[in-house]
Amino acid sequence: MRVLRTAAFDEERDRYALAFCCEDCGHYDPRAARCSHDWPESLHRLERYQSPTEDVVFCKEFELC
Repeated sequence: MRVLRTAAFDEERDRYALAFCCEDCGHYDPRAARCSHDWPESLHRLERYQSPTEDVVFCKEFELC
C-alpha cells in the first residue's frame, strides 16, 4: 500500500514510534539482509526513508514479532 508522505506522517511516525520498514519486521533476516519470505524489499528498507520526498510503501507481509 502506497501512502503520500507528509510532514504530519513524519511527525506521527516519530510520536507513536511507527514501525513499517523491513528492519522492524519479524520476517526480515538481518544476517542475510533480506526478507525471509523473499519479498522484494527495496521499497520498504529504512534507508529509503532518509529522503523526505519518498512516498511510504507498506508491505502486506509486515509483522511485528
